[in-house]
Amino acid sequence: MQNIILNHQEIEHKTKRIAYQICESFDSSSVVIIAGISKNGYVLAEKIEQLLKEISDLEVVLCEVIVDKQNPTLPVKTSITEKEYENKGLVLVDDVLNSGTTLIYAVRHFLNVPLNKFKTAVLVDRNHKKYPVKADFKGISLSTTLQEHVQVVFDASGNYAYLS
Repeated sequence: MQNIILNHQEIEHKTKRIAYQICESFDSSSVVIIAGISKNGYVLAEKIEQLLKEISDLEVVLCEVIVDKQNPTLPVKTSITEKEYENKGLVLVDDVLNSGTTLIYAVRHFLNVPLNKFKTAVLVDRNHKKYPVKADFKGISLSTTLQEHVQVVFDASGNYAYLS
C-alpha cells in the first residue's frame, strides 16, 4: 500500500524553497558545489542546480557522490576532484534522510578537504536517525514508525514521494 506524502507540485515547490534557502545561505560566496548522493539524491541535486542558475548569480557546480549503501565504509567517490571543491561552499543533497548512515559517510568524505561552508539538504527528513546528522535544508519532516519506508520517485510522468 502506498500513501502519497508529496505530489509532483509539492516536490517542485519544496525544491524551489530549498534552492532559495541555499541562495540566501551562500549569498557571500561566488561558487557553490551541489553534491548529490547517487541516484535520487543526484536527481534532486540536478533540480536544485537548475533552479539556482535561474534565481542567482552563483556559479553552480554539480557533483555526483557515490556511496555504497550496503557497505558505506567503502571509499566514497565523487564525479569531481577534491581540488575542484576545496575552499568552496558545498551542499550535500539526498532525497530521504532515513537512519543518517549514507549522509554521515558522505559528510565524512568531504571533511578531508577544507571547505568554506558545508550544508546538507534533503527532500524528506524521517526523524529516525542512528547518527548525529541533520539536514540544514529540508522539504518536509516526517515522524514515521521504524517499519515504514519512504520512497521518492522521480519519473517523466511526474514526481512523488510515498510512505509504505
